[in-house]
Amino acid sequence: MAKIQAIRGMNDILPDQSPVWQFVEDTVRKVLGQYGYQEIRMPIVEQTDLFKRSIGEVTDIVEKEMYTFEDRNGDSLTLRPEGTAGCVRAAEEHGLLFNQTRRLWYTGPMFRHERPQKGRYRQFHQIGVECFGMTGPDIDAELLVLTARLWKALGLAGHTRLEINSLGTSDARKVYREALVAYLEQYKEDLDEDSKRRLGTNPLRILDSKVPETRKILEGAPSFDDYLDDDSREHFEQLKSLLDAAGVEYTVNPALVRGLDYYGKTVFEWVTDSLGAQGTVCAGGRYDGLVEQLGGKPTPAVGFAMGLERLILLLETLDLIPAHVTSDADVYVTAMGDSAIPAAMALAENLRDTLPGLTIVSHCGGGSFKSQMKKADKSGARYALILGENEVASGTAALKPLRADEPQQDIAQAELASALARAFNL
Repeated sequence: MAKIQAIRGMNDILPDQSPVWQFVEDTVRKVLGQYGYQEIRMPIVEQTDLFKRSIGEVTDIVEKEMYTFEDRNGDSLTLRPEGTAGCVRAAEEHGLLFNQTRRLWYTGPMFRHERPQKGRYRQFHQIGVECFGMTGPDIDAELLVLTARLWKALGLAGHTRLEINSLGTSDARKVYREALVAYLEQYKEDLDEDSKRRLGTNPLRILDSKVPETRKILEGAPSFDDYLDDDSREHFEQLKSLLDAAGVEYTVNPALVRGLDYYGKTVFEWVTDSLGAQGTVCAGGRYDGLVEQLGGKPTPAVGFAMGLERLILLLETLDLIPAHVTSDADVYVTAMGDSAIPAAMALAENLRDTLPGLTIVSHCGGGSFKSQMKKADKSGARYALILGENEVASGTAALKPLRADEPQQDIAQAELASALARAFNL
């Protein structure tokens, strides 16, 4: 019988990979906690209409990429392709928004049916941050300052750069869209196929085209800056001033647009040159009209999302994952002989009580001294703790360094916790 394999583009995260994911997630959680953001958890399945109304029916996501199905009641459901719409739905449904300010974040899997490639999968994971009820550019700036702090915490400062733009109000975009379409219609036959299709559906996305021939045509296109409304222009200038004051470097990219219909005013991307074509590691912007669009009261909002697969790939590519993250253990406890097993288990439990910050792995399954030491070394632990009949009788344990050229020590079991605390600087 043939083996069943994972669906293409939906990958298992194996035990040796999980510590890196936990490191990134814990670092993000810690930084967001410093700024007072609260976690929200939403279901991965929503009504299809939620995404059609929020993302836009003529976007690539809705037209080509969503996993949509009918359940047994005949309702159309969709595996979430992004998190913002579900977060707005949940916050509105539970009365978290009206006359309130909220700083929320979430993490979990998203689903899009597209061609799998390195750093881009059909089931992928995002961390999203959404802020509601704040109109000024100060909250836009906070998100960017917060993200800059995260890059420092992950060791990525200097490996990412910030690009920003303003898409103005929906009225300003409408006028600009008409001007852009009128210009591009003159060159329709020379556009790439994707751009030809977008010309009648989502022409602003053409500005983001990477096709050289289309890029050449866009050089003479109308500038959106000439169509930007006064309010959006002032908002954008204040944002730049706040970023300057905070020491966050940025580049204004007039061609920067987002692929979702709900964005307006501020949009931004954190990009890297270290991952080839998949260079965006975090992106977002303002979506002041989305809450009302989904049935709520008018509510200003801004947020971003970052893909965990791509972020982890960047850390691996740059060899920035701390050594302690990839080890399974700090101390590996062995027992030489059946009579030493109860004492070894009791000692390990005592150390876990006394030193909760350490990972204490107990050897199970028996085996020779040599085989147990091999497993201790493979675990990545800094120390092996060895108990045999003699150690049990004398109330001692042998502490063997595994990562440093230091002598093995015999230490009284009552003093082991203090010795390990000093060794690990606890």
